[in-house]
Amino acid sequence: MVEYYPEIEILEMNHDQDHIHLLVSIPPKMTVGKVVGILKANTARHMKKKFPFLREVYWGTESIWSGGYFVSTVGANEAIVRKYIELQGS
Repeated sequence: MVEYYPEIEILEMNHDQDHIHLLVSIPPKMTVGKVVGILKANTARHMKKKFPFLREVYWGTESIWSGGYFVSTVGANEAIVRKYIELQGS
């Protein structure tokens, strides 16, 4: 993804049992929805390549992700958000 979208920066990443948390920096020219779509499409493609059984589990669809997502802006609380992401799954 970095090769095609170098302006999208994943600053922090962690997961819980059934979801992931990302701290992402995106340029003002891109919408949040567009970036989420890019992230979901690229990760789904790579995961299906790495784990071929996912093609059978998610037959008939290109994605492995649900349609929804939660987004919040960080502003001056970036350190707090980073710490929250780091502690996921603990």
